Order: sequence, then C-alpha cells, then structure tokens
Amino acid sequence: MTKGEPASWFARWRPLDRIGSIRTKLSILVAGAVTIAVSLGTFGSRLEWAFGTRLAVSVLVGLAIMRLVAGGITTPLREMAVATRQMADGDYSLRITSSSRDEVGRLANAFNAMSAELAEVDRQRRDLVANASHELRTPIAALQAMIENLADGVSDPDPEFVDTMYQQVRRLATLVDQLMSLSRLDSGELALHTEEASVSAVISTAIDEFGWHHPDAVVAVAVEPESLTFEVDPILVQRVLTNLLENAYRHGAAPFEVTARRVETPHEVPMVELVVADRGPGIPPEEAARVFERFQRLDRSRRSGGSGLGLAIVSGIIERHRGSIHVEANDPSGARMVVMLPQRRV
Repeated sequence: MTKGEPASWFARWRPLDRIGSIRTKLSILVAGAVTIAVSLGTFGSRLEWAFGTRLAVSVLVGLAIMRLVAGGITTPLREMAVATRQMADGDYSLRITSSSRDEVGRLANAFNAMSAELAEVDRQRRDLVANASHELRTPIAALQAMIENLADGVSDPDPEFVDTMYQQVRRLATLVDQLMSLSRLDSGELALHTEEASVSAVISTAIDEFGWHHPDAVVAVAVEPESLTFEVDPILVQRVLTNLLENAYRHGAAPFEVTARRVETPHEVPMVELVVADRGPGIPPEEAARVFERFQRLDRSRRSGGSGLGLAIVSGIIERHRGSIHVEANDPSGARMVVMLPQRRV
C-alpha cells in the first residue's frame, strides 16, 4: 500500500507476477511443493532417515515454500481488506501495490481506480457543501440585515428598499433552483422529453426569455438552413441557450450572436452546432476547460455576480443529450460557446 510497507519481506517477494492466471500459479505451487517433498524424501532415504522424519521434513519445507510464494499472491487481497475498512471511515488515500498480471492484479488496479473516483466524488461533495453554504449565506445575511433595519425603524419600506429585498430573494431562489437542477442531473432523475423541434423556434424562445431580464440587450440570430430541426428536449435546450446568453451578458460585451447550422460528421447521425458568441474580454485558454466546473468563476466573474453553477448545469444538460460543449476564442475578441447536439436521437 502507499501508506506503509508490507509486513514482511516474503510478502514483497512475488516471483510468479509475470504469470497471467492465478489458477496456473496455484498449479505451479502445488507441483513445486510435491516435487520438493519427493526430492526431500529421496534425499532423506539416502541418509537413512526414519520414515516419520522424512515425512515431517518434507511437509514442513513444502508448507514453508508455499507460504513464502503464496504470500506474494495474497498480499494485495489483504491490503484491499485493510483499505476497504479505511474507506468505510472516509479515508480514500490508500492504494494497492500490485505488479501481478493475474486476476488479483487486475482486481487491485480496478480497486485503485474505484478508490480514486470515490476520493474525487468525496472532494466534490465537500466543495459543493462548502460553496453552497457560502453562496446561500450571502443573500440570507443581506435579507436578515434589511429586515432588522425595518424592525428597528432604521430604514423605511420605500419601493427602492423593497426592490433590493426582492433581488436578494430572487438570487436565493435562483441558487436553490440551480442546486436542485444539479442534484437531479447527478442522480439521473432529470428526464428528457424529446421531440422534433425547430432550431429557430427554440432559439427565439430562449432569446425572448433572456430579453425579459435584459430588455436593452440585442441578440443577432443566424440559422442555416432556416428550416433546420433536431430531436431534443426543447425546454432544456432553451435553458442551455438562456444560461449561455446570461453568461455572455454578465461576463462579455455586446454584440451578442446566436448561430446554428447542420454539421456532417463521420458518424451516421449529423450534428447541430449552436454557438453563443460575445465581444467581451474572452476566456483565457488555461481556464477554458474549467469554466464548466461547479462554482468555478474567473476573477472578473466574481465582480459581476453569478453563482458559478450556470455553466455546470449547461454541461450536464448537454451530456444528457449525448452532445458536447467547449469554448473557443472569438475574432477579434470575446468568447464562443460551441454546443454540438445530435440532430437525431440514437
């Protein structure tokens, strides 16, 4: 194991590691033990040992050699037993050391992969709880302070003050909705209600919803061909586009563009490419892959608000559609969020 060494030297001695079958190893052990026992018996007979002495020496030496060699075979299993108990206590750091090519070696490799995945899941869970607690605390603290000011008579319930309280409630409700959406995506409970939908209609509905919150924003649209359709859950894809437009508005700059086109691929099913572009400062290449992680925000996005969950939800919805999303640099400036969706469900 990575923490500490095996208990003894014979546990580290593994002369049969190159053999790819544990049954072959056991056969070799038995054959070797029998050969040694017969050889010792013959040797003892020449020395005129008593039969009982020859039998006892042959059995003891055979058992010692089998234990010596078998220790290297069973050590990974003993390590897995120890690691499993520690994993039950929340420690996922232990790894099994096995150079064997047999079933036990493959089991050890699978165990190490599982342990690493569980460690990553546990890390994400801890980060989610910590970040969610931080994000929820901010609007709750603001609301608490405002209500206390009202109760103490420090502030008057004028329209501006009430609107500020409403914005905090809206922020809190949005964050709770995003957390619930992520939970449903993780558990697989977010069902897809797919249908053949017009790409232009889905984009238009998303832009209308985006416009309710940002009436000053102008979004250019280009769909080729205009009659392009795809089999998706239109409500979820509309949410994808709305989140991407919201992200572009918050972190980018006008003009905003949404384009769609049909892309032929080597696969049987062609793809529909959706692109949401802006002319802002763009996203550094080293941050491009991380923007879809939960609560991942660039320095500039911390100043402009947002929970850091919108793009994680987008990525989850795209994955449920068996599509992909990535970031490209826009020319001459800005970012392009490129979504690829299968035109037909397979």
